[in-house]
Amino acid sequence: MADFVISPFPAPAVPVKGGGLFPVRRIFCVGRNYAEHAREMGSDPDREPPFFFTKPGDAIVTGGADTRYPTKTASLHFELELVAAIGTGGADIAEADALDHVWGYGVGIDLTRRDMQAEAKKTARPWDMSKGFDMSAPMGELVPATQIGHPASGRIELTVNGERRQSSNIDRMIWSIPEIIAHLSALVRLEPGDLIFTGTPEGVGAVERGERLHGIVEGVGAVDTLIV
Repeated sequence: MADFVISPFPAPAVPVKGGGLFPVRRIFCVGRNYAEHAREMGSDPDREPPFFFTKPGDAIVTGGADTRYPTKTASLHFELELVAAIGTGGADIAEADALDHVWGYGVGIDLTRRDMQAEAKKTARPWDMSKGFDMSAPMGELVPATQIGHPASGRIELTVNGERRQSSNIDRMIWSIPEIIAHLSALVRLEPGDLIFTGTPEGVGAVERGERLHGIVEGVGAVDTLIV
């Protein structure tokens, strides 16, 4: 085997509740998966199939660490989401078999340069730099599905400095987790270590330096980070 010409970098990983690390390969995100959020973003939730965008695996922020406010934006927005962690790979996964591929669940925040995203939409350019920047995916601990099952309902709520900003229930997702996995695995082969951010409810908004984000999904866990 050939030697690496530069030092290999460590794989990003998310802590697991109770001990251990879950290595992160890729991060997929589902857009507009709650009807009220789709409406607040100016879309019709009844007319479009699920669509996806990505973040690099090393965009995660774990352990309650601080998150740096990114450059090139004056409008950083929070989007709280339930996260599914893939433990068994596959392509063209049937909806009925999809949950067999999920290792566990966590809570994450999809941070977005909203002004940059708006400009990209207006000029029909890719969203990449509005979504996939450094430290754009704070996450709490992952919990194995063997411990909590596969959540289909439960409160999802985010506060900023203790003030509630987002509050909904994951049973309001337009596309369920099995449906998401079936759609996504028809586009790309899913592999162990892939994370799927499953969409955010209404109430997204701007966050400033010095503000603390705290999000929970009932029965799953929490995420906490300070924007600095």
